[in-house]
Amino acid sequence: QVQLVESGGGLVRAGASLRLSCAASGRTFSTYAMGWFRQAPGKEREFVAAINWSGGNTYYADSVKGRFTISRDNAKNSVYLQMNSLKSDDTAVYYCVADARGTATVRRANGDYWGQGTQVTVSS
Repeated sequence: QVQLVESGGGLVRAGASLRLSCAASGRTFSTYAMGWFRQAPGKEREFVAAINWSGGNTYYADSVKGRFTISRDNAKNSVYLQMNSLKSDDTAVYYCVADARGTATVRRANGDYWGQGTQVTVSS
């Protein structure tokens, strides 16, 4: 069982940066692929970024490529999402997801474990 707790959300102006964190419980964190999804009001949940167990492979949605960076620290059981040049379209609840089957599963939103989400609001 893995529990995920996101933090770092908030209200910022367009162009600002935020860093989201996801703290995971469990001794097998380092074997899990991790990812971030987001859901804006009235919209479906969408993939943002994913990272494999070692951090050696990362994937991004086209809408955030070049602005967002996903990373992980297996010693701290944590995954991060550095968000730069934020836009009003980035406003959403951001969710952390984990799965032992790899990044392909995570990217399909089929991950076994999900956090409760953290709100990011970008004002224009």
